[in-house]
Amino acid sequence: MKINIVGGGPAGLYFAILWKKHHPDSSVTVFERNAAGTTFGWGVVFSDKTLSYLRDADPYTYIEVIANFETWDNVDIVHRDETISVHGNKFSGIARIRLLRILQHRCRELGVELRFNEPVTDIDSLVECDLLIGADGVNSTVRDRFSDRFSPNLALRSNKYIWFGTRRLFHGLTLTFRDNADGVFAAHSYKFDKRTSTFIVECDSETWMNAGFEAMSETGTQSYLESVFAADLCGESLISNNSKWINFLDVKNRQWSYENVVLLGDALHTAHFSIGSGTKLALEDAIALNDALLKSTTVSAALRMFEDVRKPIIEEYQSAAEESLQWFENCRGHIQLEPIELALSLMTRSKRIDFENLKRRDPAFIALYESWRKRAPIA
Repeated sequence: MKINIVGGGPAGLYFAILWKKHHPDSSVTVFERNAAGTTFGWGVVFSDKTLSYLRDADPYTYIEVIANFETWDNVDIVHRDETISVHGNKFSGIARIRLLRILQHRCRELGVELRFNEPVTDIDSLVECDLLIGADGVNSTVRDRFSDRFSPNLALRSNKYIWFGTRRLFHGLTLTFRDNADGVFAAHSYKFDKRTSTFIVECDSETWMNAGFEAMSETGTQSYLESVFAADLCGESLISNNSKWINFLDVKNRQWSYENVVLLGDALHTAHFSIGSGTKLALEDAIALNDALLKSTTVSAALRMFEDVRKPIIEEYQSAAEESLQWFENCRGHIQLEPIELALSLMTRSKRIDFENLKRRDPAFIALYESWRKRAPIA
């Protein structure tokens, strides 16, 4: 079997590993436009459930990944200089570049051909194979080439966000809210190794315009945000990695495959970073596609099975992500809440966690909230 994969991110690399592991005689080639050591962004996050899938799919990769993890079970909400901690939310973080290097090493070990610095502009030249996988990200060339077949729905959302790193270590997922004369800012931060944390800043378009970011240099933007979050960075600076303001692109596709072509990961679907599921969903896509191919007698049957099994799961995640995204788009209204009120609203924003679920996860947090309710003035 000959498989061509466009995109050397987690989805494409992990599928290549799984298929080549079971079919060493197959020809699997990954085409990646960037160099092997190039990546944008900082850390990625996994839940325990996703880790169990990785353990079952390829124990070697699993062992390498968990050896590089930073793990936590707390979400810290910082508002008006008060920190509210909510426990019972176990996640693990790893540097994106480290994850990619682990996957690249495993690919080479299994005989996958990795072709870096090779942007694919002529998709038609790769179609002559048994399976062509578009794992080339949110701005997928493969999806664009067959857009009349995939029927993508691409919605650019209103909030702006920018992705930094910092040497300030955040022990757990920390969501920090700060406001000034220009508007309201939210930071999503978590450590992913012993020295570095991800630090994503998000704001609405009004705040972005008021602050003058449109005309501001990269250095000026970094300095401005360092001043907004000075109390939270504790003297550390922000670190840029081609950091630019962007709008989140919500990606959906009516059809997931066409003939022998299928999409994976962000090329197929996106979920807002506030629920931390992008890389998780990409890897689970790869597992599901590999399973469907192993269970089917033809590629076309496998692609139908992949969509039938996976699409309801993705739709559920995207529904939760939409609720979370809308919460942050309306952050200007939430900032009026008291810290404990905002924490409860934030934790239940996606509708996947409710009051009773939170009570089981962290009874101390709910006790704190109920104690505040008894003291709070009646509105």
